[in-house]
Amino acid sequence: MLKEVNIGFLGFGNIGAGVYKIIEQYGKISFAREGFKANIKKILVRDANKRRDINVDKSIFTQSIKDIVDDPEITLIAEFMGGEEPARQYILNALENKKTVVTANKEVIAKHLVELENVAIKNNTGLYFEGSVAGGIPIIKVLRESLQANNIFEIKGIINGTTNYILTKMSEEGRSFKDVLFEAQQLGYAEPDPAFDIEGLDAMFKLSILSSLAFHYEIPVDKIYTEGINNITIEDINFGRELGYALRLLAIAKKRDSEIEVRVHPTFIPLNHPLAAVRNSYNGIFIRGDAVGDLMLYGKGAGDLPTGSAIVSDLITASINNEKQRHIYSTIDKGFHDSYGMLFNDNWETEYFIRMTVKDKPGVLAKIAGIFGKHDVSIASVIQKGRNGDSTPIIFVTHKSKEISIKDAIKDMQNEPVVMKVDNIIRVEK
Repeated sequence: MLKEVNIGFLGFGNIGAGVYKIIEQYGKISFAREGFKANIKKILVRDANKRRDINVDKSIFTQSIKDIVDDPEITLIAEFMGGEEPARQYILNALENKKTVVTANKEVIAKHLVELENVAIKNNTGLYFEGSVAGGIPIIKVLRESLQANNIFEIKGIINGTTNYILTKMSEEGRSFKDVLFEAQQLGYAEPDPAFDIEGLDAMFKLSILSSLAFHYEIPVDKIYTEGINNITIEDINFGRELGYALRLLAIAKKRDSEIEVRVHPTFIPLNHPLAAVRNSYNGIFIRGDAVGDLMLYGKGAGDLPTGSAIVSDLITASINNEKQRHIYSTIDKGFHDSYGMLFNDNWETEYFIRMTVKDKPGVLAKIAGIFGKHDVSIASVIQKGRNGDSTPIIFVTHKSKEISIKDAIKDMQNEPVVMKVDNIIRVEK
């Protein structure tokens, strides 16, 4: 006989509706395989009479959070509200009432994972968040359950589908950032206000979660250097391709001895790197561990059904663990302090692509090379591309250099009369 599991939904937007569809159409079989019968008992909504593209019995709608968190029959709560508040407070209330929570809320998990897990542990209940990163790719389970034997020391990921779609179209079709962004908005890949994606904030929250799990230290979002794709041009992409690079918005986390570096920014990677093959709105996550070596996960990183798949999987796992009264928690040191002997490194070392417009006159390269040399920046290659009146574009690719050295060199160049403009600086990872 199947054991009934009563579930409460907080929110019923695209993801919530996707989860409802999966449970109703496919998920009941999956629950039944594990000995459970899923019953969606209550759904918290702002407007019960709102027209929806899905057929749901309106009697299960409620506008009161208490109808869900105070209901003793509801043992699982799935949160789809998004944003930090009131989602964080509702999740907290649910955990305090000994409800197990499943969420895809990347902002809440990135900022409050340690706080929420402490409450879950205290109340012997669960907190599951597979859908918070990379949609249908099971990266959270891989980090928490499959790679325990590894010391993971590097993650590089394309974890925002919107920016990857834009950069793919710019690269393959030669279109401008503005044009492709408009198309992405029309197709629903980008929001009417796309800042969260194109400025790198979405990837920043996801990297905080991944790096905290991988390195077993709490990685606050304010420690992650974040730069979006707003300033990327066709010229950058084309010049990079000539040099053998593809451009992606990468989330990068590295742990070396007692130092951690975490950063999100546009990045040139070799055309033969596995992540260079990740196109359009797909995600890819490259992991390097001491035992497993190199590992890559690839798949749909967003959308109602891929993310819904991750959430339903969590709901099934949570049902099993509720029955056993044994939940899986993150192995994160509860708080990040200097006393742990770990430091955040904001002066990382990598190669750099630097495009600038300079005056077309003798001695320019010597002056620029002198400024680079003054700051211990070694030049690997120089490309001069045509002329435009009395100016010319020049691209420099450096050997591995320190971030602060590059910034100091660029600051000096802005005071050099022969340098008309530093057009762009893009980091290179291999």
